[in-house]
Amino acid sequence: MAATREELLGVAEPAPLPPPTHGDSQKPQNDLSLAYIVRMLMEDDTVDTFPDQYPDHPKLLQAEQNFAQILSAANITSAPGGALDTALLPSRDNNNNNSTLFPGENSSTSKAFFKGMVDASMLLPRDNGVLDGRGYKKRFDMDDETEAGRGRGRSRTDSEEEDTALKMLDRLILNGYDKYPGEMQDVLITLDKEKNATQKRIRWRGRGGARQTETTVTDLETLLIRCAESVSRNDRHSAIEVLERIKRYSSPRGDARQRVAYYFAQGLEARLAGTGSELYRSLVGKHTSTLELVQAYHLQMATCCFVNVASLFSNYTIYNAVAGRRKLHIVHYGIITGYKWPELIQRLADREGGPPEVRFTTINNPQPGFCPAELIKEAGHRLSACASKFGVPFKFHAVAAKLESVQAEDLHFDPDEVLIVHSLFQFRTMLDDNLTGDKVNPRDMVLNTIRKMKPSVFVHAVVNGSYSAALFMTRFRQALYYFTALFDMMDTAIPRGNDKRMLVERDSFAWSAINMIACEGTDRVERPQNYREWQAQNQRAGLRQLPLDCDIVLSLKDEVKNKYHTHFMVYEDHRWVLQGWKGRVLCALATWTVDDTSASEVT
Repeated sequence: MAATREELLGVAEPAPLPPPTHGDSQKPQNDLSLAYIVRMLMEDDTVDTFPDQYPDHPKLLQAEQNFAQILSAANITSAPGGALDTALLPSRDNNNNNSTLFPGENSSTSKAFFKGMVDASMLLPRDNGVLDGRGYKKRFDMDDETEAGRGRGRSRTDSEEEDTALKMLDRLILNGYDKYPGEMQDVLITLDKEKNATQKRIRWRGRGGARQTETTVTDLETLLIRCAESVSRNDRHSAIEVLERIKRYSSPRGDARQRVAYYFAQGLEARLAGTGSELYRSLVGKHTSTLELVQAYHLQMATCCFVNVASLFSNYTIYNAVAGRRKLHIVHYGIITGYKWPELIQRLADREGGPPEVRFTTINNPQPGFCPAELIKEAGHRLSACASKFGVPFKFHAVAAKLESVQAEDLHFDPDEVLIVHSLFQFRTMLDDNLTGDKVNPRDMVLNTIRKMKPSVFVHAVVNGSYSAALFMTRFRQALYYFTALFDMMDTAIPRGNDKRMLVERDSFAWSAINMIACEGTDRVERPQNYREWQAQNQRAGLRQLPLDCDIVLSLKDEVKNKYHTHFMVYEDHRWVLQGWKGRVLCALATWTVDDTSASEVT
């Protein structure tokens, strides 16, 4: 019998985890993060509350009117004298409505944990349409008996999937992020078998076969560059001809370069046709089941160290910053799902002298859809419940506004608080238009606001990418190198036939690359820059970089060395912790504070 959510949240309370000390690297405990995910993924009451909380929402009223007209038309043809049976009309006062609207324009669930190593926007399945009382989409051309039969089958399937997901999460909670628990052990065994089979095929074909494989790989890169050049010149005939050749040799199930070529070709084709924005939105809106989400998240966290290392870095830093103080205020930029914070809450609860009062403020860009604020509020409720469980005084406040429009005075700081400003990979999607001389670009506005906050520490994690240049060919080449490294990372760690690998690649890497290739102007949301550019921009905004804590860096290196592939790297440069793959730096972490000696201010 599957464990209940309450039981899962109480499994194996971990021992206190003090901050790392030199020579005695502590093994991080992520049990609480995974237990938190259990509760978050299995909650399903958010949708049901929307009609009651927003009874007069214009979109809801419009949709109700449309359905009322459909029901009215059907009834007029069957009822004597044209009488209308008003009992069939949708009613906001009826708590047993068979149809309720589900928001359908928010980010899909798979982006929740995949999006370039960041906290995600939403964690509930999205689907446009009308749902019946059980939460399933109901077809208008299906009678009740047929629908009931299908519903029973669906219920059994969904129940089995939920049981499977719960069992997986049970194992995750018990094992934390151990390198070889459950499913990952099977994956690694399969990977070893595939590698052995591949090596045998290469030896059988001989040196000529190896040269032919290398030539094919080189040709794909060359073809992509040639195609991009044709697209940039609007040479449709040449571009289409090269695209056909790329499609012939690329595949979402091939090796790393074949997969890169497959998705880059989609972006080039959409750019040529002028449909980049439509393709991007369709990829973002793809539906992913809870079971697939859990499996893919498990796979990525077990094989890729970037998010885990960033979370450990911020948690260790915050724990040290609040030592000996009684109040902590964390200002988090970006959508909050909260899965990384239970570990910090438990550490604070276990510290000597008791926990501090914790205040959490999240600043989020307004999201499309009916009730993004409600989903953020739910994350706050979950974090509050977690803090209550461990006896940590906790307050949560959400600000829904453009990041650059929020001012320091809006956040009501307490002078007795230790203020931490926190951003993990969020600022890469902010415009950084330096061509407008009459106003400050949004990135400088946010950095200037952070300076005015005067935080004890600003924890800043960035995607180290150079594929945001104004010239298309420049950023295309940089993106090709960057995403080839990401796909090679997956190809080395995970078998090519693994479906969850395809899910991670499609919903994390591919749609970011396609956005960069196919979209322009405000539709192009992917605008990263490298860590040295961020360093200069932060300094211009009046921020001073803090030295790295040697014990924390040592702990992070041990974490990666003991749990992840040998090609992952963690090292230091100019007070940044750099993470990468096979020598290419993919993301970076640093801490900042206000530069009191600087009189300059971005205005």
